[in-house]
Amino acid sequence: MNLFEYVRPSSIAEAVAAAGEPGSAYLGAGTNLLDLMKGGVTRPSRLVDLTHLPDLNGIETLPDGSARIGALVKNSALAHDPDFAKRFPVVAEALLAGASAQLRNAATVGGNLMQRTRCSYFNDPASACNKREPGTGCDALGGENRSHAVLGWSDHCIAVHPSDFCVPLAALGAIVEIAGAGGQREVPLTDFHRLPGDTPDRETVLEAGEMIVAVRLPADAAAFADHQRYLKVRERTSYAFALASAAAALKIENGTIVEARLALGGVATKPWRAKAAEALLAGAAPGKQVFEKAAEAAFAEARPSGDNGYKIELGKRVVARVLAMAAAGTPDRMPALPASPFAPIPEGVVNV
Repeated sequence: MNLFEYVRPSSIAEAVAAAGEPGSAYLGAGTNLLDLMKGGVTRPSRLVDLTHLPDLNGIETLPDGSARIGALVKNSALAHDPDFAKRFPVVAEALLAGASAQLRNAATVGGNLMQRTRCSYFNDPASACNKREPGTGCDALGGENRSHAVLGWSDHCIAVHPSDFCVPLAALGAIVEIAGAGGQREVPLTDFHRLPGDTPDRETVLEAGEMIVAVRLPADAAAFADHQRYLKVRERTSYAFALASAAAALKIENGTIVEARLALGGVATKPWRAKAAEALLAGAAPGKQVFEKAAEAAFAEARPSGDNGYKIELGKRVVARVLAMAAAGTPDRMPALPASPFAPIPEGVVNV
C-alpha cells in the first residue's frame, strides 16, 4: 500500500474542500476501499475520513412523508429499523441479502452506492481494465466472463454493478443528496450511476470533491409496502454477489395492478430500472402469463457479453418469480433466508 495523507474534517464543507484535491478519496467504513488499496487496485494520496461528521447518521421521516437516510447509516441499522422496514420492506430484504452480518454492521449507505465492481480483471492490477486504467483495454472481453453484464455494457467494459441495496432504491425512485463546492444538489438514483460507454472509469455523476450526504425515498414509495419483494440468485446462498436479482413493488387494487415498479441487479453495468416491464404490468391482473410477458420486456434489450447468455433466461425467471411473490403480499416477518429462492414462499404465489 502506498503512503497517503489522512485528513479528519469537522464539517461537510471542510470535507468537500479537502477531497477537492487531486488523488483524494472519501473514507467511510472502508469495507471496499481499503481492500482495493491493499491490493494496489486504487492508490489515493489522501483519505478524507467522514466517520465523525455530524448530521450524516440519521434515519428520519420528513414532513412530506419521505424517508431520509444519512450517508453514514450502517446497512444493518437501516435493515433493522422497525419503522423503515415496515414502510420499505423490499429495501430491508435486499440489505439483509448482502454480504455477511459482520460487513453489514460496518458498511454504510453512502459506501454501498459507491462500491466498485467485483470483476476479477478490475481487481487484478496485472490485467487490462479500462475502468481501472483508461485506455488499457478490457481483458474480461474474451476472458472469464460468465458473471458479467448482459445489459448496459459496451466494448470498453462489461463489468456488473454489485449492489443489492441499489436495486430496490432504483425501483422505488430514490433520490441521492450530494454536497459539493458549489452547494448541494439532488440526483435520481437511476441517473447517479453512469453507463460505461467509452469512459468506464467515470462510474457516477459525482464531480471532484462531491460527496453523498443522504439518500431519500419519496413518500409515494411507501404506498407499495403491502406488495414488494427482493429476490437474489447466487452461486451460494451466503456471502455471494448476485448472478441475477430483482426488486418488485406492486400497487394492487380490486384485483388489478394499478402501478408497478421493477429493477434488476447482477445483470447490468448499473442498477437497472425496467420501465418497459412496468408499463406492461399496469392495468393487468396478476398472473403467471403477464409476469412472464413482463420478464420478456425487462430483458428485451439484453445480449450476452461473452459466456453469459444463461443470465438472460435466469434473469427472466427471477423477474417472473419475484413479481409473483410481490403479488402474494409482503410477509409479516422477514424470511430466515431473505431474498433467497430457498426461503419459504407465501401461499398463493403463482407457480413460476
